[in-house]
Amino acid sequence: MKSRIMEEVTPNVIQFMDNVDVFYSLWAGAMVFGMQCGFAMLCAGSLRQKNAKNIMLQNILDACGGAIGFFICGYAFAFGTGGSFIGSTEGYFALSGLVDGTDYIDFFFQFAFAASAATIVAGTIAERCKMAAYFCYALALTAFVYPVVAHAIWNGDGFLSTSSDDPFRGVGMIDFAGSGVVHMTGGMCALIGAIILGPRIGRFHDSNGNLLDEPATFQPHSVALQCLGTFILWFGWYGFNAGSTLGISGDNDGHIAALAAVNTTLSGAAAAVSAMFLDSLFGYIYEGEVQYDLTMAMNGGLAGLVGVTGSCAVIEPWAGLIIGIVSGFIYCLGSGLLIKLKIDDSVDGVPVHLFAGMWGCIATGIFAEPVRTRIAYGETINHFGWFYSWGNGSGDANLLLAEICGILFIVGWTCVTMVPFFSILNFLGFFRTTPLEEIAGMDVSRHKGSAYDYSEPDKEAIDALETSRSQHKQQHDLDSSGRNPQNDNIEPLINRDV
Repeated sequence: MKSRIMEEVTPNVIQFMDNVDVFYSLWAGAMVFGMQCGFAMLCAGSLRQKNAKNIMLQNILDACGGAIGFFICGYAFAFGTGGSFIGSTEGYFALSGLVDGTDYIDFFFQFAFAASAATIVAGTIAERCKMAAYFCYALALTAFVYPVVAHAIWNGDGFLSTSSDDPFRGVGMIDFAGSGVVHMTGGMCALIGAIILGPRIGRFHDSNGNLLDEPATFQPHSVALQCLGTFILWFGWYGFNAGSTLGISGDNDGHIAALAAVNTTLSGAAAAVSAMFLDSLFGYIYEGEVQYDLTMAMNGGLAGLVGVTGSCAVIEPWAGLIIGIVSGFIYCLGSGLLIKLKIDDSVDGVPVHLFAGMWGCIATGIFAEPVRTRIAYGETINHFGWFYSWGNGSGDANLLLAEICGILFIVGWTCVTMVPFFSILNFLGFFRTTPLEEIAGMDVSRHKGSAYDYSEPDKEAIDALETSRSQHKQQHDLDSSGRNPQNDNIEPLINRDV
C-alpha cells in the first residue's frame, strides 16, 4: 500500500520540484535582465545631457540584439554539445528542438547573461559611436563571441569546464557566475572598441590637436541617475550570483545561493569603501585636501561585485571581504591607468569589468575553499585555492593555473574576433560619428531632439497669471454681470494664438 502511494506521489513531487526550479530561474533571470535598467541609468547619468537619448537607446538595442543573436545561434554555440570549442546541437538553433519549460527557462536565463555582457561596451564607447555599428556589435557578441567563451567554461564539453570528462589541469576553470565569462568578455570588447574608436573630442587634445596638460573632465549630468543605476545593478546582482545555482530544489542549492548572496554583499560594500578611501588618500597626498568622490564609491562597489562573481559560491565570507577591498583598489588604479594611456572610457567600464573580472578569476584560484567548492561542484573536485593548498603544506596551484589560462583564453579570443570586427567598421566609416554631430550631441544629431526640454515658459502667460492672481485676491466673487475678471487676462493670449 505504501509503495503504491509513493509511486503515485513521486511523479507529482518531481514535477513540483521542476516547477519550483523554473520559477526560481525565472525570478533570477528577470532580476538579471532588470540590470539593463541599471546600466541605462548609470550610463545616462554619467554622460553629458546632450547624449542621454543615445545611450539609453543603445542599452535597449543591447537587449534586442542580444535576444535575436542568442536565439538564432548563440544559445546553440554556447550550450549545445558536439565539441570542446563550440556547440553544434541542431535542436538548439532558433530553439527548434526545445519542448518543455526547463529548456525554455535555461535559454531565458542565459540570454539575460549574454545581454549583460553586451551592454558593458555601451558606456565605454558612448558619445561618439554610430548606432548601426553598435547594433551590429550587439548581434556579433551575443551570436558568436560570447557563446564560444561560455561553451569553453560552462558547457560540460568545453575544454576549460569543471564538468568535462577530462578537466584541464584536473579541475578546469571555476567561474561560478561569470567574472571571466561575462565581465571579462564584455570588458575586453569595450577596451578594444575604445582604442579603435579613439577618445572623445576635447578629452586629451585641444581644438588644434595639441596634447592637453591635463585631460579634460566631462562632468556627469545627473549624479542622481548614476546612484539609482548603481543600486539597481547591485540589486540585480543577487539574481546574477545567487541565481547561478540554476535551481533551488537540490540538496545544497539553498546553501550555495545564500553563501553567494552574502559574499556578493560583502565584496561590493568593501570595494566601494576601499576605492573611495584610496582616491581620497591620493587627493590628500597630491593636493593636501581630503575629498570624497561619489563616483569612486559607486564604481568601486560595482568592481567589487564583478570581482566576487566568479567565486561567490566557493569562498568563505572573510575572503569575499578581501576580494572586495582589492577590487576597489584595482578599479581606482585601473581608472588612472587608462587616463595615462590616453584611452577614453566614458563610464570607466573597462576597470570595473575587465580589470576587476581578471582579479575575480585569479582570486578564485587563490581563495576557493575545499568544503564549499565540493558543495558547489561535487566531490570529484580535488584541486582548490592556492591559499588552502599552501596552508596544508602543498604546492598545488592547478586551480590557479587553470584560472590564469582561462583569462588568457578570454583575452585572446576577444582580440582575435573583435579587433578585426571593429577595425573593419572603422575602415568603412561605419563606426564613429562625424565631429560636428559629436560636438552638437548625439541626441540632436540622430535622435530627433534633446532628451530634455530647454524651452522657457511663455513670458506673457506668466505675466497674465500673476495679474490674475493679484485680482483674485481683491475680488473673490463674480461681478454683477457674471463676468470673471481672470478672463480679461486670458482672452488676449487666446486671440494671439488664433
